[in-house]
Amino acid sequence: MRFILFYIALFLGCAFNAANAEVFERTLSNGLKVIVKEDHRAPVVVQQIWYKAGAMDESTGTTGIAHVLEHMMFKGTEDVPAGEFSKRIAAAGGRENAFTSSDYTAYFQQLHKSKLPLAMELEADRMRNLNLTAEEFAKEVNVVKEERRMRTDDNPQSLMYETMMATVYQQHPYQHPVIGWMNDLEALTVADAKIWYDKWYEPNNATLVIGGDVDAEEVFALAKKYYGPIKSRVQEVTRREYTEPSQLGIKRLVVKAPAELPQIFMAYRAPTMQDPEKDWKPYALEILAGVLDGNASARLNKHLVREQQIVSSAGAGYDSTSRGPSLFLFDATPSEGKNVEEVEAALRQEIALLVNEGVNEKELKRIKAQVTAGEVYKLDSLFYQAMQVGQMESMGYGHRALPLMLEKLQAVTAEQVQQVAKEFLKDDNLTVAVLDPQPLSGKPKPQRKGMSHGH
Repeated sequence: MRFILFYIALFLGCAFNAANAEVFERTLSNGLKVIVKEDHRAPVVVQQIWYKAGAMDESTGTTGIAHVLEHMMFKGTEDVPAGEFSKRIAAAGGRENAFTSSDYTAYFQQLHKSKLPLAMELEADRMRNLNLTAEEFAKEVNVVKEERRMRTDDNPQSLMYETMMATVYQQHPYQHPVIGWMNDLEALTVADAKIWYDKWYEPNNATLVIGGDVDAEEVFALAKKYYGPIKSRVQEVTRREYTEPSQLGIKRLVVKAPAELPQIFMAYRAPTMQDPEKDWKPYALEILAGVLDGNASARLNKHLVREQQIVSSAGAGYDSTSRGPSLFLFDATPSEGKNVEEVEAALRQEIALLVNEGVNEKELKRIKAQVTAGEVYKLDSLFYQAMQVGQMESMGYGHRALPLMLEKLQAVTAEQVQQVAKEFLKDDNLTVAVLDPQPLSGKPKPQRKGMSHGH
């Protein structure tokens, strides 16, 4: 343990020196926030443009439009024909992609530092001059529909997760899948895409993050040249605020789908970070997730997989940062000869152990080292340095909160971990989802995909 803690401390110092050496920010006259993170370890640069618009900003009946428009962003402008954006980035030796989540939509390029002007010119062009035609839109909707079939409809775990989320939330748009409901996708029109594009793809609703071997002042000059002339059409974006009603008791659902094995999800409603400096419960919940899951020594793997052999796999997870509410989620697959009722009872026993006995200091130190290491390792990647900045800005925390959040994680006490377990891991916050496996009918088992969808 002493060696691990020493290594983490050493790595923290090295990583923060590299990752946090120089960070500059400036806001252009049109409202575009530009953040530059200098990292001179290699002659590489990352450009990311983050729009604070994701699936949670969609209206009922037009779910999936955020993701479809992400696809349409590669369909060209007057000056850059369809498919040419990707070709030009590839010809410059770079790579590019995009992704849509519930909270935001982001586009990125990674290439040699000398090609940054090219990337900026292309990205600024499609921020304002995107071609939106009915013909191309219909094609991309069909692509997304097929993506939905592959990733969700034919994937029992994803289908169960989607159904569970629709059950957990009564009002909040997190009840809708990022990829959209199939009947909504079938009804989408190019007019819906234009409304979305005109409303959200604005400089004052975006953050430009540049990371790599660059000079900040030179980057600001380039940003002013390429993005500065774009005028914001919408001066102030109006967002609806959602207040999710209190849950009045345990919710249960069963999803029947072709699968090899049953599975169980236990989702407890939990808070997200509101104030990184003043909040402490989200940090304690992060540590709690680390106590239960994360490595071979974590409780679920140790107790339920190895010792009791009641499950073949089990996990727990929690995300403290998002624009909306969060969940503390357990998932488990029964071992051969065991059923989901036995697995639920075993998971409840683990929760009761936490509530009644808490965690010991040795266990807490180990988890803190692991959680901190996981966060710090991200900083060793130029791409993830930029990504963390973009995420924090898009969710309203600000990138300067990152070091503070690591400090607050380290300050969590055993008593606080026990307290959040008592407060949030209770039946009035719980939704239980069970996968009832049906015959596979000779179909190959699909591979599980992530919940966000990229170009």
